[in-house]
Amino acid sequence: MEPAWRQQGRGRGRGQPGGGAAGRGGGMRAEPTETVQSRFEDIRMSNQAAAQRLVGGALSSSSSDEGDEDDDSEQRDGKRGKILASTFTSYTHQTGGDSSGLVRTGQYVSELFQSGALTCLICISSVRRTQPVWSCSSCFCLFHLPCIQQWSRDSQLLLAEEEREQQPWPCPKCRAEYPPSSKPSRYLCYCGKLQDPPPDPWLVPHSCGSVCQKELKPACGHTCLLLCHPGPCPPCPKMVSVSCLCGKATPLPRRCSNKAWSCQQPCGLLLGCRQHRCSQACHKECGVCPRVSVQRCVCGREQTDRPCASPQWNCQQVCGSLLSCGNHTCELVCHDGLCPPCPRSVSRSCPCGKTSNASWCVTVRQCITVCYSVSWCVTLLQEVLKSCRCGKHRKLQPCHKEYLCESKCPKTRSCQRHQCRRKCCPGNCPPCDQSCGRSLSCRNHKCPSVCHPGSCYPCPQTVEVRCSCSSSVLLVPCGRERSTRPPRCKEPCRRPPSCHHPSREPHRCHPGPCPPCRQACRRPLPGCCHCCPQACHDLVLVRSQQLAGPWEQPAEPAFIKKALPCPPCEEPIPTSCFGEHEVSPVPCHRQGRFSCKRACGRPLTCGNHSCSLECHLVTDDDQSCEDCEDSCAKPRPPGCPHPCPRPCHPGNCPPCSQMVRQRCHCKMSLLYLECRKLTSVDEETKVKLGSCNNQCPKELSCGHRCKQVCHPGECELRCPQKVKLRCPCRRIKKEVLCSQSRQAAVQCDDVCRDHQRKATAARHATLLISTSPVQEELEAFEKRQQRGGRRGKRRGRRDEEAEPSGRGHCWRRFIMVLVPVGGVLSAAAAYYLLSCT
Repeated sequence: MEPAWRQQGRGRGRGQPGGGAAGRGGGMRAEPTETVQSRFEDIRMSNQAAAQRLVGGALSSSSSDEGDEDDDSEQRDGKRGKILASTFTSYTHQTGGDSSGLVRTGQYVSELFQSGALTCLICISSVRRTQPVWSCSSCFCLFHLPCIQQWSRDSQLLLAEEEREQQPWPCPKCRAEYPPSSKPSRYLCYCGKLQDPPPDPWLVPHSCGSVCQKELKPACGHTCLLLCHPGPCPPCPKMVSVSCLCGKATPLPRRCSNKAWSCQQPCGLLLGCRQHRCSQACHKECGVCPRVSVQRCVCGREQTDRPCASPQWNCQQVCGSLLSCGNHTCELVCHDGLCPPCPRSVSRSCPCGKTSNASWCVTVRQCITVCYSVSWCVTLLQEVLKSCRCGKHRKLQPCHKEYLCESKCPKTRSCQRHQCRRKCCPGNCPPCDQSCGRSLSCRNHKCPSVCHPGSCYPCPQTVEVRCSCSSSVLLVPCGRERSTRPPRCKEPCRRPPSCHHPSREPHRCHPGPCPPCRQACRRPLPGCCHCCPQACHDLVLVRSQQLAGPWEQPAEPAFIKKALPCPPCEEPIPTSCFGEHEVSPVPCHRQGRFSCKRACGRPLTCGNHSCSLECHLVTDDDQSCEDCEDSCAKPRPPGCPHPCPRPCHPGNCPPCSQMVRQRCHCKMSLLYLECRKLTSVDEETKVKLGSCNNQCPKELSCGHRCKQVCHPGECELRCPQKVKLRCPCRRIKKEVLCSQSRQAAVQCDDVCRDHQRKATAARHATLLISTSPVQEELEAFEKRQQRGGRRGKRRGRRDEEAEPSGRGHCWRRFIMVLVPVGGVLSAAAAYYLLSCT
């Protein structure tokens, strides 16, 4: 028998264009190609939508360690979602792609695909897809076929032999009872059509692959459209035409599983009070009347306003009507209908029990007959020797009494744990009636069964394994909750944060502790206005310090969760250095001025130099710059060759107080002057100070000495001295300036000529007797040198009149030039020697 999905695939192949129509009914016409193609596209789109919903994206993983596992599980979910989509194709085709009714069935199918998700509650081991199984029709729980067979046999062993063929056996989980004839003996698929279904990787495990076709519950006349599946069948997806709840509206097409609908019109049906009509909107069954009306009591004696919903009420009066016996009255409180028969007219019998009468309600008459014979009574009162039931003791007992001894049975009951302890037991000890009370394999509960031999059956209870947020629930056998991993949940984790943040980072629900908070700390840092930018450090794994002695082996490092303080603030703050040379970003925790390692550069107190120390802090109270130790290097006033005698100082240098030795303008005298006087006066005064105030020793071109006071530069060309000019005969004399002597000439007159003639004659006469003119000049020169080298104010008439002529005059001229030149040379040599020393 091939799966239905394979049969459907063949019916819609290209080789059989009319196969689909023929399969649906011989009387139906083949559908057009466009209709088949459009339906195929609709089915394909619905399958893709269902697969996308099942394989849809989820929230981010709770931790980096689970990220790879989640990726692998999502890939497996994607493959599983495709298989589920193919399994539910027929159902989603009928419902237009809506798979909301497949929640429970999809959960069962999904658990089948997960390795180790299903557990046999009897042997507490996983159910493999290749093992034969049996499914409960009530709770749909899977068991190994050998396990459930042994369970059914063991359940019958606790019963007596005559009851084993009549008492049902229960399901280990839901306790649903099955008749003894329905003991599992064959491995069937879920729908029960195929025996020993072969494992197919493209089908649900233990499924035959054909359409289920079980009758849906509640019974609607339709069958399940899914392929052979575990779990309950989904609601009926068929469309039926049904009217509203009140039946007034026109029938509309509705889903069979949800065909009840309301037209919202007033109901109008007569209510149970038979007085008012229902005013509610269209509904299924009318409720009680909410109005109030006059109602009589049950006996009809009184009436009052009562709700129509409770028309019957009692007036609390005794009925008092005469009973059927005619002797007594009714003692019941207000009631409806006929009074009951007299309670005293019950069936009575005489003491011997031979005569009875049901009409004795007044007196009980004694039986007039003899109740029993005396001989029979004497026989019953005789004592005989009787043995007890267990046969251990004998005793005289009345004939009609049974003798039971006080011995307790020491035998062990069938449970092989407890003694019988029944008094006078004949040997057929009854089954143990005590509770087993032994701990089950789950270690959570104790066996509730009657004490029995052998091991206890597995715990029938199931435990919910929930995720951390309790949104996802997985039912597992009791005892496996410790080893079962909580179900994967796609809801966000709702655990309160363990740090100072108001909420955690969004991540999926997960087992175990939440991952460390990776949000920024954002706590205000002490001492500044910034917040901590580091990752949250309220709970950080820190290696604990475990000190071990020399004789102890070092233990594995242990970690504890500890709150770490916020690190120093690293926010960059633009800060200038001590000397304000640069502005650099400085961490906030080191906020403050710093040294840039450059030279300070601040002006020292001298005002001339800058500080050469490394950049440092200077305050108004603490002037920590270095002291200037250099000498004053300020430029001196023009003309001052001396350095400042003070160390480097602010302001102007003091006036130079050193004496300057220099020659006068004529180079004949040494002058000692204050340097400040030379540098602080104008040129005219400087010229005056450089003069020795003596007459200039220089000679003019005319041969006279300069008449000016010692002066710089060349002497004036015009000689201011007056000279006397004579005529050639020297008789006539005239005073003129020396500079004008060349232009002005005195000529001899007639008198002079007469005298010249006379003088010539006299000169020739005296030539022989006169001394040599050269000798006379040498003697006159010596005399002048002895007198200080100065020429007398007055010269002899003879000298003045004498004309420089001949060889004596040249020699005298040479001597007069040589003497000043020698003085100048000697003065220059003396100045050079003084300057060198």
